[in-house]
Amino acid sequence: MADTRDSRQPSGPTTTQWRDSQFAIAGVGRRPAQSLARQLSWVSILALGLALAISGMALAFVAYVNLRDEQVRSAKESAQLLADNVAATVAFQDVAAASEALRGFNGRNDLRALELFLPNGQSFASWVKVGQSRAAWSSSLPAQVVDTNGLLLSVPVRLQGDTLGTLVWSEDFGSLRATLLRLAASGALILAVTLLASIVVLRLLQRRALAPLFALNTLVDHVARTQDYSLRAPIARRDEVGHLTERVNALLRRIEIWHADISDQLQQEQRSGDQMKQLAHRDALTRLPNRLAFELALERLVVDAHHQGQRLGLLFIDLDNFKHVNDTLGHAAGDEVLVEVSRRMSEALRTTDTLFRLGGDEFALLVRQVNDATAVEHLADRLIVGVRARMEVRGTVVPVGATVGVAFCPEDAGDAQALLQAADEAMYAAKRAGKNTFRTAQSLL
Repeated sequence: MADTRDSRQPSGPTTTQWRDSQFAIAGVGRRPAQSLARQLSWVSILALGLALAISGMALAFVAYVNLRDEQVRSAKESAQLLADNVAATVAFQDVAAASEALRGFNGRNDLRALELFLPNGQSFASWVKVGQSRAAWSSSLPAQVVDTNGLLLSVPVRLQGDTLGTLVWSEDFGSLRATLLRLAASGALILAVTLLASIVVLRLLQRRALAPLFALNTLVDHVARTQDYSLRAPIARRDEVGHLTERVNALLRRIEIWHADISDQLQQEQRSGDQMKQLAHRDALTRLPNRLAFELALERLVVDAHHQGQRLGLLFIDLDNFKHVNDTLGHAAGDEVLVEVSRRMSEALRTTDTLFRLGGDEFALLVRQVNDATAVEHLADRLIVGVRARMEVRGTVVPVGATVGVAFCPEDAGDAQALLQAADEAMYAAKRAGKNTFRTAQSLL
């Protein structure tokens, strides 16, 4: 054994000499020390393994709950955005547009199926992921059902306060399970490496680490027999405490790594939710901002117009003869017409103007900072001319035109809904005047 003398020991026989003699007298050899050391080693290893296993299970449970709750929250937001996006298609009974919107809403890998129901319980449109079977749902499902297999949401489809139907959203926990499996595999590997390192370290250090303990035991026995209270035990080095501190620090480091992994997963989910928000504000066919984006922009720009003392122009655009194209050439040809019309109208705009597709064959244009109302009327003329220009789809000339209603804030209306109503009434007045023309709200007074 190593010499453990220091300046604080009493004079006389050295601690090492006394300890060696006492081991010889008491018949204490290496075997009992090795046996106790082995037992303590296995107890330490088992305790460490149990602690790591419990911590791993606790972390896995916390990770599961957090990731599941985050996925449910994100799914609710996405379902609500989709319900708002398809509200116009339900209002106009446009099954094709609704089906296209459902098919285009595929930004979530775990999404299994989507289905729109009318208030009478009739299925209006649906989408089912490839490889999934369509479930027998109804419009009377609970608002939220979450189990180990996935989640099911039932979201009302509303437009201007009226309930038009119900959107059923089905999503599984495939990505969540894959993440948990990766965490479990990493935890098992860390546990195995930690246990192996503990066995090696404990076997190498057990004799030296436990020597002060057995020396103290021998000293106590000797003092009890001889009543020689002048004897002093060697000051034990704090190897055990250092080893425990190292193990605890290692455990904390592992917990930090796992926490960082969980935080990264949550941030990725948040970024995915933000991306889904962006997708929800875009029309899937024309890539123009959709009705939801229009309503938000209109409210904001009307407030800005009042605060900044500026004029805001709104052009409500409805295509002429578009239903004829759908009926004669099919919806695919109608989609091509919508894309081409969107391109033509976009080319006639300033960079500060924003064109929206509200749904079906309806568009809206917001013109900011209008100094001259005549300029907006000229813009309406350019839009009509651009749409009416010769258009050929699949070898057939389609007689598509545009009718425009123009309204200004604050002259024609002071709030967003009234401004939209004024532009809509002006558009219908232009329809009655023969189509392919425009009317302003002022001209109706």
